Amino acid sequence: MFVLTAATIATSCGTQKEETEFQYNDERFADLQMLRYQVEGFDELSLRQKTLIYYLSEAALSGRDILWDQNGRYNLRIRQMLETVYTDYAGDRESDDFKALTVYLKRCWFSNGIHHHYGSDKFQPGFSEDFFRKALHSVDPSKLPIDSALVATAAANAGQADSKATAADPAVVAAVDALCDEIFPVMFDPALYPKRTNQADGQDLIQTSAANYYGPGVTQAEAEDFYLRMKEADTDPAHPIMFGMNSRLVKENGQLCEKVWRSGGLYGPAIDRIIFWLEKAKTVAENDKQAAVIDRLIEYYRTGDLRTFDTYTIQWVEETEGDVDFTNGFTESYGDPLGMKASWEGIANFKDKGATERTKKLSANAQWFEDHSPVDPRFKKEKCKGISAKVIVAAMLGGDLYPSTAIGINLPNSNWVRAEHGSKSVTIGNLTDAYNKAARGNGFQEEFVIDEQTRELISKYGDVCDDLHTDLHECLGHGSGKLLPGVDADSLKAYGSAIEEARADLFGLYYIADPKLVELGLTPNADAYKSQYYTYLMNGLMTQLVRIEPGNEIEEAHMRNRALVAHWVLEHAATQASGHPAVELIQRDGKTYVKINDYPALRDLFGKLLAAIQRVKSEGDFEGARQLIETYGVKVDAKLHQEVLARYRALDLAPYKGFINPEYIVTEDKNGNITDVQVRYGEAYDHQMLRYSRDYRTLPYINE
Repeated sequence: MFVLTAATIATSCGTQKEETEFQYNDERFADLQMLRYQVEGFDELSLRQKTLIYYLSEAALSGRDILWDQNGRYNLRIRQMLETVYTDYAGDRESDDFKALTVYLKRCWFSNGIHHHYGSDKFQPGFSEDFFRKALHSVDPSKLPIDSALVATAAANAGQADSKATAADPAVVAAVDALCDEIFPVMFDPALYPKRTNQADGQDLIQTSAANYYGPGVTQAEAEDFYLRMKEADTDPAHPIMFGMNSRLVKENGQLCEKVWRSGGLYGPAIDRIIFWLEKAKTVAENDKQAAVIDRLIEYYRTGDLRTFDTYTIQWVEETEGDVDFTNGFTESYGDPLGMKASWEGIANFKDKGATERTKKLSANAQWFEDHSPVDPRFKKEKCKGISAKVIVAAMLGGDLYPSTAIGINLPNSNWVRAEHGSKSVTIGNLTDAYNKAARGNGFQEEFVIDEQTRELISKYGDVCDDLHTDLHECLGHGSGKLLPGVDADSLKAYGSAIEEARADLFGLYYIADPKLVELGLTPNADAYKSQYYTYLMNGLMTQLVRIEPGNEIEEAHMRNRALVAHWVLEHAATQASGHPAVELIQRDGKTYVKINDYPALRDLFGKLLAAIQRVKSEGDFEGARQLIETYGVKVDAKLHQEVLARYRALDLAPYKGFINPEYIVTEDKNGNITDVQVRYGEAYDHQMLRYSRDYRTLPYINE
């Protein structure tokens, strides 16, 4: 899945709108703020649709452990250790160590592991090893990830009929110490597993990444050669399989082999729970096509067969009649340093019919946009097929979409499926609404936007143009263009994700200024696009730097994309007749600001870069991709970085935001039939996370 994250709007300030009684803001800690989203329109759905959403929501939550394990082989054990101390510790809960452990645990919950969800750096605990060891020795050992048989034996030896062993039992003490000795270096040693996903040029990206997509001892060269040979042996190269997407590559007896994620295979217990809920969802599907889609997904989960997955995606793309929809499975490839293996995610949603009228206009004119694109005609699609677009209401987020999530989705990833059968594109309207409401009145615009005139422009048109850029990015950008015959979809390797996101962003930036959008009634006038140009460049050149630790380079794909676009345009902003470049960074009262002197000239630059990046993508030019990313998308100006951090710090804002899910309360009759489903808000962040760990724990602590 190609997604547009909410990072671009996480610190923006939107148009002023009347607030409702619903509370969007919630808890804040570290560099994070938790928000709530409202499932507006749920009460108007039929009971069948509500029940379908409930079942799909359960399926979206049931794969939670998969992502934790994918993000690092020690994560499930660490989570259990932390949660047990958090709930059961009887010592001083007001101590600095315990407070630091609480923050650390909340950060791990947010990131589904011990590495930052966005920057990928490992968290450094603010509590001591000695405190944590003593705390682990003080809690019920049956709740810790140690040998349950050992605990039971210790309990029996102590004469405990309820199978509870004392923490002081010598065997238990030894087991807890052994657990600490194994896990503490993973948590506390900054040199061990420092990055979840390393993207540094010139390094072995597998060996230097903590992500659990490859077994011990597997090198980048070995993995790339393994999958190259699989591609060369493909009997249907016109319809290439996305090899490696749903497996861990390991060494057994010195030989490389895949452990496939499927029922009966790796992650089987979690997948079986997902299948259980999908089977229920199939019984209340809105139509036969939707039921067939769910059935095909179940078949894929049972077999792990990637040809079946392609069939499923085709059926999913072609099912457009139902109002309720979902994604569930191994989808994103950002977590794999090589950009092939997919993290698990799930979302249940339904159509926002009013807002979907906006995206329908785009999809109905897809061929016009393709034909008028500034790219080389060789790279344009002769016929845009099956592009469907809608605005959705997120009903439940899971896996790699929770708590941090995307605001837009475009699927499927397979280039040939998209070319022959089309794609589905969505903007998640209730999430963008929650972000916008949470950002109002926080002083961000006043600090970083150059003048009142520009602030007024953003206040008037910021929300509508943010949504429209997301629509263009997802609905048309990702679906535009084509690969030349024989070009491998994975030819850009680790740079592929950032290049693809830049391509979609540039498509949106180029067309948001087109008079066609005024003609279609999508922008209110010919000047509205300027708000998007300003906020995009300000973010790419300056304000996204608040998400990077001093001394680090940019590694996350979406951040690299925005930095690439902004810095390339800044460098290539040709001098105008007035003597001023189209865009520049200026100093005013000791502060740096983005100053735009010529908006139409910027559009021309966006078009030129779009043409260049489409060529790189279409031709599979790895070196061209590497040069663009490494030149414009990676480096950070240390002086500007320090300035932006200081200015942002003074605002006391959280640079990252994520969501607490609602709960669905089911009412059943005496025969077990669902008679009502209600949505409920207000669950505390820690309560939700602990409940999920209890109710959706599906995997053993170690998954080999």
